[in-house]
Amino acid sequence: MSSRHSHRIALIGDGDVLHTGVVAAIACVLSAGLVYLGYFLHVWRVARQAPCRPERGECVLLFGKHAPQGRIDGDFAARLDRAVSLWRERPPASVVLLGGGADGEPSEAEVARNALLARGVAGDIPMRLEAQSRDTLQNLRNARELLRTSLPAAGIQAARLPRVTLLSNRYHLARCALFARQLGFDCELCAAEPRLPLGPRMLLRIAGEAAYVCWSDLGTRWARLIGHRRMLARVT
Repeated sequence: MSSRHSHRIALIGDGDVLHTGVVAAIACVLSAGLVYLGYFLHVWRVARQAPCRPERGECVLLFGKHAPQGRIDGDFAARLDRAVSLWRERPPASVVLLGGGADGEPSEAEVARNALLARGVAGDIPMRLEAQSRDTLQNLRNARELLRTSLPAAGIQAARLPRVTLLSNRYHLARCALFARQLGFDCELCAAEPRLPLGPRMLLRIAGEAAYVCWSDLGTRWARLIGHRRMLARVT
């Protein structure tokens, strides 16, 4: 079994995850699905309206994607191509490549770095790798710690994080933004694709993301309502 599947199974069996999942499910059932519909429309709107060019782009967080044995799929390639276009137009001050990998295989962050160099990105571009995470929340939590370690050397208060650009596929950006804001990031979005592609596959992706965002957001709101510190500590 891959580490990716093991991680997912561990999450499914986690008591806090099950607790929040039940709460989200009850909210959706009692609302006759309207709560879920609201999240679906939110994810769709973010995916459709996200810009391809950041306003500031000081620090880009490039989300990795599952790349077994270093194989890059179309979605991952789109993220990399967008990153290259940003560098050519206005190089960011720093870049953090996100994503771990299975034992004995290159991490998603390492795959991204090699692919960017192969696409002509200069080797002296300030790239840092976060190669331990297995999901989006871990991506951002580890990136936060990585950025905080660099703040004292830059003469900035340790509590202050730089504004970041979240670069990923359009269907994934609502989840990225939700977690980033919960973790205290000042963020802006950057879509990998020039526009939201239409079709059954994309609708299924957005439907899945909407379920995930619904679960995560309602779970966090519930944890705040009941004062569940352990739950909150996992997402803030």
